[in-house]
Amino acid sequence: MSVNLLAARQFIFANARLLDRHRVAVLLDGSPANAVVQALRPYRNSDGGFGNALEPDVRTPDSETTAALHGLEVLAEVDALEDPMVAGAAAWVAAVADPDGGVPFVLPGAAQYPRGRWMVPSDGGSHLTFGLAAVLSTAAVSSDWLATATRWCWQRLEQPGELGGYWLKYALDFLDATPDDERARATIERLRPLLRDDGTVPVPGGAADEKLTPLTLSSRPGRRSRTLFADTQVTADLDNLEHGQQDDGGWTFDFLSWSSGQTVEWRGLITLRALATLHAHDRL
Repeated sequence: MSVNLLAARQFIFANARLLDRHRVAVLLDGSPANAVVQALRPYRNSDGGFGNALEPDVRTPDSETTAALHGLEVLAEVDALEDPMVAGAAAWVAAVADPDGGVPFVLPGAAQYPRGRWMVPSDGGSHLTFGLAAVLSTAAVSSDWLATATRWCWQRLEQPGELGGYWLKYALDFLDATPDDERARATIERLRPLLRDDGTVPVPGGAADEKLTPLTLSSRPGRRSRTLFADTQVTADLDNLEHGQQDDGGWTFDFLSWSSGQTVEWRGLITLRALATLHAHDRL
């Protein structure tokens, strides 16, 4: 079994955003990361945050927390966390965070623009706090917010039974990134009961039978979180990922589709993620 890489490239060129086409070029061809950084800049706003539908499910031009995480993860992916955009995004996150460090899932201004029905402005910290703390903890950025958010994350992990779906995914990202190795490994073990026998976790409120698989929860070999999954579970998930390539060369998603723009952008992103995951596991 093997991936049709030519068809995957053709799908990317035909459908993916310019940003994601450059990301694929870095991944597969060793192209310079600077093209990715430059393609990311138009998504950045003057307040230091990211918007402009960088997160495909929130179509507002204004800065959003999901877009901030997306932008920072792109910079981390191409080893560009020293770029000045990181400090600007960190300052913006600090400005919109709650006093306890928690970061809202969606900001109120998004209600004026097209968005997925689940992208609802709400009060209180969200799972994005884990994700943002994870990526910023690996960047050389001075941020008072990061220390406060890190405390928020550890306190939230004291009630692991309440972490479902994407909460668990981003909690694992945080535990993979934190420098406190001993505490992180002990906490990861306490999260084990949240997984089903096949290593998946359901997504509350998602599409029918929507779930996060081992490779979504722990996408790279060598991460602390990988200890939650048996080799057979990871191998089975890799096999399923290879089988997931569609006739048009791309991959698709199992979460809710709500607009043609969102669908095509997510398919480009999902195809990129599939290729990156398979590449990291020597499947390409």
